[in-house]
Amino acid sequence: MKTKWIAACMAIAMMAACTTNEPKQENEKDMAKLEMTQEWDKTFPLSDKVEHRKVTFHNRYGIELAADMYTPKGLEGKLAAIAVSGPFGAVKEQSSGLYAQHMAERGFITLAFDPSFTGESGGEPRRMASPDINTEDFLAAVDFLSVQENVDPERIGILGICGFGGMAVNAAALDPRIRATVAMTMYDMSKVAREGYFGSTDSPEARDAQRQAWAAQRTEDYRTGTYKRGGGVVDPLPEDAPWFVKDYHAYYKCPRGYHERSGNSTDGWNVTGTMSFLNQPLLDMAAEIKTPVLLVHGEKAHSRYFSEYAFEKMTGKHVEGQSATMGNKELMIIPGASHVDLYDDVAGVIPYDKLEQFFRQNLLSEKN
Repeated sequence: MKTKWIAACMAIAMMAACTTNEPKQENEKDMAKLEMTQEWDKTFPLSDKVEHRKVTFHNRYGIELAADMYTPKGLEGKLAAIAVSGPFGAVKEQSSGLYAQHMAERGFITLAFDPSFTGESGGEPRRMASPDINTEDFLAAVDFLSVQENVDPERIGILGICGFGGMAVNAAALDPRIRATVAMTMYDMSKVAREGYFGSTDSPEARDAQRQAWAAQRTEDYRTGTYKRGGGVVDPLPEDAPWFVKDYHAYYKCPRGYHERSGNSTDGWNVTGTMSFLNQPLLDMAAEIKTPVLLVHGEKAHSRYFSEYAFEKMTGKHVEGQSATMGNKELMIIPGASHVDLYDDVAGVIPYDKLEQFFRQNLLSEKN
């Protein structure tokens, strides 16, 4: 009897070994290829100082991501690289592509990507968000850049804008391959989900009401077989709209920043699309980030407190409305700037020189 049990266990072990030894890359090779627009359809003109091409890469959930790669003309060898994404609800044809192109002009290989479920990237259903998957999108971009022949894998940074600033900080807390991180006009999507703007819904009762609303919507979505959209930036703009909503409207709903694939420009996220942010704080491990982080925010931005909160999480130092540095963590406040002023070049306040200096110091210096 004992011999039979041993033989049975050996057979199970052999079956497991056979299963384990099957090619692990088959799933990745079989992933559907994305169909991407090849013509230039950005909200900004193509620079004559860079080479541009469309690329794809996959994350560890098997979602294929679409990206624009910008390479500086005239530079050879292995270069430092920066992955860029955001704002939350935007696409790579908007702010992230603009930032990527500017940084490529300054000597970096850059990758502006559409997050999972949005833009030209894969993932179903569309217009969903996830603190885990969207953080993973940044890590997958680092995977991709790390194996490019013209990229030095020891010199990779990331840059997140608005809600993807929070995702970038979360990614930096996870992945030591990320040598430097910039968060521009940052939103902590988990904090706003828990508390609302300025703590306006920061109570168990308000959170329970939100859970009840999401639960009812999930039932309705399943019943109808569709996912109700929450709507993008409100349009037409009510006269009594808050100032920051007018700020968003001036970008997403006007020729300045409108793009047909942007949820903020069109019909928004799924109503239940941000549900998982409620109880998954993004910045809990921010204090353990060892690599340099630069937070940049406008003085007049309604969202400034998110960057101040992130700086405090990383350093223990509380500041309001002023720039501060502690160790290799820096908060830079742009005088007079709004949240959306850091989306594009209309106001002329994006500190590209500072960004170049930060990435050069932390990606190119010999100590790194």
